[in-house]
Amino acid sequence: MPGAGFSRRKIGGLVVYSCSHLDRMAGLRHGFSTRHGGVSAPPARSLNLSTAGWDLPEYVAENRRRFLSALHLAPESLTTVSQVHSGEFHIINGDPHQWNPRTPGDALATLQPGSALAVLVADCFPLLIADPQTGAIAAIHAGWRGVLAGIVPRTLAGMRQDLGVDPSGAVVAIGPGIRKCCLEVGSEVAPAFDHEFADRAVCAPRAASAGKYLLDLPLALNRQLEAAGISRGNVHDLGLCTRCHRDEFFSYRAEGDRAGRLMAVICRDQS
Repeated sequence: MPGAGFSRRKIGGLVVYSCSHLDRMAGLRHGFSTRHGGVSAPPARSLNLSTAGWDLPEYVAENRRRFLSALHLAPESLTTVSQVHSGEFHIINGDPHQWNPRTPGDALATLQPGSALAVLVADCFPLLIADPQTGAIAAIHAGWRGVLAGIVPRTLAGMRQDLGVDPSGAVVAIGPGIRKCCLEVGSEVAPAFDHEFADRAVCAPRAASAGKYLLDLPLALNRQLEAAGISRGNVHDLGLCTRCHRDEFFSYRAEGDRAGRLMAVICRDQS
C-alpha cells in the first residue's frame, strides 16, 4: 500500500501515483509512473520511459506521450537532463542549452510555467518539490552516489539563492525507490555514509553476508531535507520499494541492464 497522502490512479491503461499535498496546489501537475500501460516489448515490459538503446525510439516516444497525456501535458513540454549520479543541478530559465537532454546533471528547478521537469529512475529515488509561495518547482534524481554528492541540499540551496525559495514552506514528494530491505552496499560504500550521517544510523550490517550492509536511503534523504530547512511535516514518502514491487515498478537491481525506467514529472500550468 502507498504511504499516507499518496493515491494510485488508473488513467486509461496507465497506473500513476500522485501526492495529495501536491494535488491540492492550484495549477500544478505531477505524477510518478509505473510499468503499466505502454507499448515496449519484453523484457522492458510496457511503459519504459528511457531512450535506452535496447528499446525502439518510436515505442519510447509513444510511452512518453501516453504518460504525459495522462497528466494533461504535451510531449514538447518535457525537460530532462543526462543523469550521471552527481551533485549537479540546473535552473531552467529559458536558455536553450538548458533544455538539452544531453546536458549532464541530476536535478532541474524552475519558476517557468509550462516546463515539465522530469527525472528517470529504476531504484534511485525521484523527488518532486513545489514551493507554493514562489511557484518554484524541482525534480531530483537521487541514488546513493547522488546523496553522497549532495544533490538534494545543493538543489535546495540553488532554489533559495536563484529562485527566492524559503525551504521551510516547500513541499517534497518522494517517489518509489529501493529501500533498506533490498539496498545492499559493500564495505567501500557504508563508511562514507557513516561519516556523512554520523548522527543517524543509515547503514546496518547484513547478518547473512559478511562485509555487506543494508542502506536506508530514505532516512538519509530525510536527514538532508531537514538539514536544508524543509519542515518535517512537508516531506511525504510513497513508501514503496521498487525491488519488492517488481510487478508495479522497474528495478535495476532485480532486472539488470535491460530494466525499463520510471519517470517522475512536475509542471506549473501556463497562465
